[in-house]
Amino acid sequence: MRILVIGGGGREHTLVWKIALSPRVERVFAAPGNAGTAAVAENLDLRATDFESLGKAAREKKIDLALVGPEAPLASGIVDYFDSLGIPVFGPTKEAARVESSKAFARSLMEKHGIPCPGGAVFSSHQEAREYIKEQRMPLVIKADGLAAGKGVIIANSLSEAEKALADVMDTKAFGPAGDRVVIDEYVTGREVSLIAFCDGKTVSAMVPACDYKKIGDKDTGPNTGGMGSYSPPGFFSAAMTERVTGDILLSAVKALASEGMTYRGVLYAGLMIADGKPLVLEFNARFGDPETQVILPLLKTDLVDVLMAVVEGRLDGMNIEWRSEACVGVVMASGGYPGSYKTGFPVKGLDSLDSDALVFHAGTRPGSDGSVLTDGGRVLTVVATGKDMAAAREKAYDNVSRLSFEGCYYRKDIALRETDGVHSIA
Repeated sequence: MRILVIGGGGREHTLVWKIALSPRVERVFAAPGNAGTAAVAENLDLRATDFESLGKAAREKKIDLALVGPEAPLASGIVDYFDSLGIPVFGPTKEAARVESSKAFARSLMEKHGIPCPGGAVFSSHQEAREYIKEQRMPLVIKADGLAAGKGVIIANSLSEAEKALADVMDTKAFGPAGDRVVIDEYVTGREVSLIAFCDGKTVSAMVPACDYKKIGDKDTGPNTGGMGSYSPPGFFSAAMTERVTGDILLSAVKALASEGMTYRGVLYAGLMIADGKPLVLEFNARFGDPETQVILPLLKTDLVDVLMAVVEGRLDGMNIEWRSEACVGVVMASGGYPGSYKTGFPVKGLDSLDSDALVFHAGTRPGSDGSVLTDGGRVLTVVATGKDMAAAREKAYDNVSRLSFEGCYYRKDIALRETDGVHSIA
């Protein structure tokens, strides 16, 4: 098979790596890819949102399956476009991807079909939103309705903070048109976890659960990022809870979409809060998570390509998907200044010094003209290690992180620490 992975981040490098391990695969292509994917695939210098060029390349390269990584092309209808060309593609249609591209749509779907989520309301009027928050208990969670690269969520601890957040989102347009509407949720506390599942429109098969770290700083301080690290599986999320969420939330969402005329194929990601033993949906995503994918796929025993094809062909119910009973930890190494302004173009040193069983997935990198690897984004690398338990995986991950460097390099020091010191703080 010849497979095209669309996207250029750490998630896509992980997908390329896992796909390339399949004996079914002849060649892998990545568009646009990065310096990491270049080592195991052929990079195509094409933007993930340039549908026409991607379609043309898929035909020229005789692609048997395209897999879409990022949310933006899914929200813009890349699956619909590839379907129109007759090219097999893994991912939900534009309409079904609204579970991520519109938080208002997702909230409406959950409320209509009884899927548990925090209480809240949707507003397109700034004035009406202001009147609403005056009557609510603080803190509140204010979310831009549309896509905002994982950064469109603001926790307001006071009325003045909430009013400023509304002004930033709806008037100043800090997140662009994503802020034309806002979703205002009650603030709930508990333990956060991500559960992602393969879906073929009828059957849902959950992956191993994972926890990510959204804040830039240790002890969950500072602004939100795209994710500074992750680990799998969390000790507090039992097999029974996985089964409960799979049925009550993930399968219910797929059935809800089907009842609205949408066949959901691809992966469905539920960002959850476990509050007093009850799972609540904080968000749905319509694709593999990042950085969760980097710690989930190393634990997958079944050939990923077999699973992808079962989803595309609607026969997931016949798959027995197996997972390793190990722990996995991933630490993101970021450019200094991220998630604010940062500089790029610095050489990454130490890539040839890593343990043979450690993994490094590239995100913001590009090949240098002299064969070097240069930084090219905010999140640069995710260093991943597995172990017999979380402590062993964490120690190995950080030992390998210490061997890598680039100018301005920054990473959190507490990824998965709560799983090894008995303290379960919130990610």
